[in-house]
Amino acid sequence: MSSRSSLSAGWTGAAPDADALFAMAEAALETMPDVFRPHIEGVVISIEEFADDEVLASLGIEHPYDLTGLYEGRPLTERSIGESGGMPDRVTLYRIPILVEWIEGGERLDWLVRHVLIHEIGHHFGFSDDDMHALEDMA
Repeated sequence: MSSRSSLSAGWTGAAPDADALFAMAEAALETMPDVFRPHIEGVVISIEEFADDEVLASLGIEHPYDLTGLYEGRPLTERSIGESGGMPDRVTLYRIPILVEWIEGGERLDWLVRHVLIHEIGHHFGFSDDDMHALEDMA
């Protein structure tokens, strides 16, 4: 694990706001391999403080700090060519749980945001956890 001194400049005072996390997520998307980019162009990225009670209950998660990100949509592997008219796929990053993990783990915040985002994008592709780790290594 990295020490706190290796954190990006500017992230040692107040906790980054939603706009700062969104900027980190956008930067992480730019690191995705070119082969994946056309398939993630329509995915909406949002930042929320916590998952709501309904989301947590639907996932069987008891504590809101236990969910750092969520993919909502239909994975590409489950779609047919004739589908249209649905809502865009969405990845939500939960700011407070990410910040708590950042503080507890000592990892760089931009790397943690990237990790959570790539994991959720992996669900968009229908990837297993092993596939997601490989994707993260490629990005």
